[in-house]
Amino acid sequence: MFADRETSVASRAGILAVVLTLASCASRETVAAYGAAGRIWRLTELDGAAFGAVATLTFPSPGKIAAKTPCASYAAPMSAPYPWFEMGAVSASRTACPDPATDAEFLRALHSMTQSEVTGDVLILSNETGREMVFKSVG
Repeated sequence: MFADRETSVASRAGILAVVLTLASCASRETVAAYGAAGRIWRLTELDGAAFGAVATLTFPSPGKIAAKTPCASYAAPMSAPYPWFEMGAVSASRTACPDPATDAEFLRALHSMTQSEVTGDVLILSNETGREMVFKSVG
């Protein structure tokens, strides 16, 4: 009876180790691991039109994304493997906001993105409905 119990516990521990390993790998295999990390990405186009405000993205550590606009700084977890793009729950640190509508549009668009592509100094986020955000590396 105890041998079966020990086997069951060992089996569960093994399964848990595999799940945790896969989760750890997933956070390292995001867009950050494919050329987006270590750079500041400035939004230049939203849905084919020039984006007038300053909005940037960074990937500060594996499994994390950060954004900055004139209205706020945002942070969220990321775990979707490249080329997929998906942000988790966003935390925000707000400041006085000169243009809340543009800021809200940026965040809505960012949340709707499902795919990513890094080519040189260009990061493109897009989704299945045809929306697209084009970022250029500025540092």
